[in-house]
Amino acid sequence: MPAPGLAARGPRSLLRQIREAMAADVPAQDRLNRVVRIIAASMVAEVCSLYLRRASGQMELFATEGLNPDAVHRTRLDPGEGLVGEVVRAAEPVALSDAPAHPNFSYRPETGEDPYHAFLGVPLLRGGRVVGVLVVQNRAERTYEADEVDDLQTIAMVLSEMVLGGQIDDQSLGDVEVAPHRPERARGQRFADGLAFGHAVFHEPPVQAGRLLADDPVEEEIRLKSALARMKAHLDNLLEGHGLGGVPYEVLETYRMFADDRGWNRSLEEAVRSGLSAEAAVERVRNEHRARFAATRDPYLKERLHDFEDLADRVLRSLAGEIEQARELPEDAVLVARNLGPADLLEYPRGRLKGLLLEEGSAAGHAAIVAKALQIPCVGRLTGVRDRLSEGDLVIVDGESGEAFLRPRPDMLEAVTARMAVRAQQSAEFASQRDIPAVTTDGQRIALLTNAGLEVDLESLETTGAEGIGLFRTEFQFMVAEELPRLEAQTTLYRRVLDAAGPRPVTFRTLDVGGDKVLPYLDAGREENPALGRRAIRLGLDRPGLLRLQLRALLAAAGGRELRVMFPLIASVEEFRLARDLVDIEVDWARRRGKPLPAILRVGAMIEAPSLLWHLDALLPLTDFVSVGTNDLFQYMFAADRTNPLVSDRYDPLSPPALRALHAIQKACSETGTPVSVCGEMAGRPLEAFALITLGFTRLSAPPSGIGPVRRMVLSCDLSAARRALPNVLASTAGTVRSEIESLARKLNVVL
Repeated sequence: MPAPGLAARGPRSLLRQIREAMAADVPAQDRLNRVVRIIAASMVAEVCSLYLRRASGQMELFATEGLNPDAVHRTRLDPGEGLVGEVVRAAEPVALSDAPAHPNFSYRPETGEDPYHAFLGVPLLRGGRVVGVLVVQNRAERTYEADEVDDLQTIAMVLSEMVLGGQIDDQSLGDVEVAPHRPERARGQRFADGLAFGHAVFHEPPVQAGRLLADDPVEEEIRLKSALARMKAHLDNLLEGHGLGGVPYEVLETYRMFADDRGWNRSLEEAVRSGLSAEAAVERVRNEHRARFAATRDPYLKERLHDFEDLADRVLRSLAGEIEQARELPEDAVLVARNLGPADLLEYPRGRLKGLLLEEGSAAGHAAIVAKALQIPCVGRLTGVRDRLSEGDLVIVDGESGEAFLRPRPDMLEAVTARMAVRAQQSAEFASQRDIPAVTTDGQRIALLTNAGLEVDLESLETTGAEGIGLFRTEFQFMVAEELPRLEAQTTLYRRVLDAAGPRPVTFRTLDVGGDKVLPYLDAGREENPALGRRAIRLGLDRPGLLRLQLRALLAAAGGRELRVMFPLIASVEEFRLARDLVDIEVDWARRRGKPLPAILRVGAMIEAPSLLWHLDALLPLTDFVSVGTNDLFQYMFAADRTNPLVSDRYDPLSPPALRALHAIQKACSETGTPVSVCGEMAGRPLEAFALITLGFTRLSAPPSGIGPVRRMVLSCDLSAARRALPNVLASTAGTVRSEIESLARKLNVVL
């Protein structure tokens, strides 16, 4: 005989009874008492008890059927105490046939639960947090069936929304923890630099489709086409109204083109013609796209899926007449979202939007690119952050460390306010020093260049006083395109970059894709370990037509000027020879056709693969220059993914192995007269940059935000004195020498 579960007795009937009990015009306690009686009867249980979580973390007995009623509001279990504590800890059901035999059983004599053996407890969840526990008990030792567990979970879900969703007034609940209230620290990833604080505002949830079937298919098709037209016109207005240029504009323009995608529009029209309402048609096409892209690990395709998801929501809002509604924000808003479409940020008042927190996304994703362009601090990959916040909570966005502080304490808020004031003061100081050459106190000139990849980054040449672009990442143009950029498009971009730089040098890194940067129009195939697979120069050599097209565009753009080309992730001397041969082939092709050539052509390699450390004697004579990519070099040296928070702290760039590797590179370049620069993140952090120039590097290419701090450090540094202390640092057997280098800098009065 099957166990008497909710399904067997009619779920709608029981849930209706619970709703009616909660809606009754009687005191809150009477309503809860009635609910536990209904549940006990339905579950054929001799006991049903409801525990709710107090702000102290204790679980308080709020209502019971079967236990001593005098224990209500008297019995409080400490965090983790008893079987109720087990349910809270696991956030999952706990079912036992003999509860008193469990080691965590907590005996409370005032409850009178001595006769009861069987125990089933399920959590009440709200926003992903356990806010209460619903328990049923029986005298006989018995095993609760899976259906009964499912039944009680369904009841708990409904009950949590009713009890904590507003059907019981706050006064009756007292200090029950309806929403998170304690300070929390959330670790994520830095998507856009900066510091901000303000009050949390949730990005609007997706619009749900209403009716499914159309009464008049022709009318529904007209509604759909009208909604699409309004949505597209709205996007056009957004594009024209914000003055964005370069890649941020291209991202938005590509997103706008998705709205005209013939396949997507045709699918919507066919769905409506099949008899669905316009809203249901949008949902059907959305689900088809989800199914198509669900299994992909390709981050670009996932970004594209999100773009289509966002477009679907926009069409639904347009159908509901909401497309033109302005989004209101408080004066100091921090937007919190699972992810954002590229146009979403433009719809919020720029002056009120102080920061952005995302549960998903990537630093190279569309939302991050637009946030950088708008100079909005952004932290992403904050799993579950929406569940840990309530609208209006105070939030700190730390785009420097990649963290968010939820409901911060007053002292934390004061500290961040002070940091923001220091940043403002430093920005003014850096601006005043931007035209001062970076020369140490003992006369050593350090060349400070900037890294770039977006046209908006070119503005930093003027604002930071950078002496050129030490690394221009060419792959962004490929990543935002729907198809391989043609020769003319590539040539136009590279020419604009050179024009913006003027007489200052620009080093172009050839296409660095593969790994986590996969282009949808290149069938690269799936690899078990893409980070160690066919990426960067390996892909270029396997697809020589792709690399030659880019080299042809670079040569054409440079015509009459200096051109510096650098190949990424060279792992062997032979790879560099093959890549340089392709340059020679393209130079010969242009010369035979009478096309203008660069006045000076320099070809270099990035040192990112540890294998080159033992073959520099063969590589360096073949190159015109090299650049050390410390980001990849160290993650491959230490076999630890720098973007994975689980292992990224397993090594320190200021450790003896890392510094000895850098010293070996610098020494080899000095002996062969090969110009060398450092273009990893190390170059943009004052302490790490101090170590680099002490090792002998005199060309640093940093993110724009790092140039001012590094210039200030250089201007305060006695380099000769620092170099005299270097041998002792390199000889250390410690895991890191960060503190030793910092002590040395402070001893020499270096400003960090």
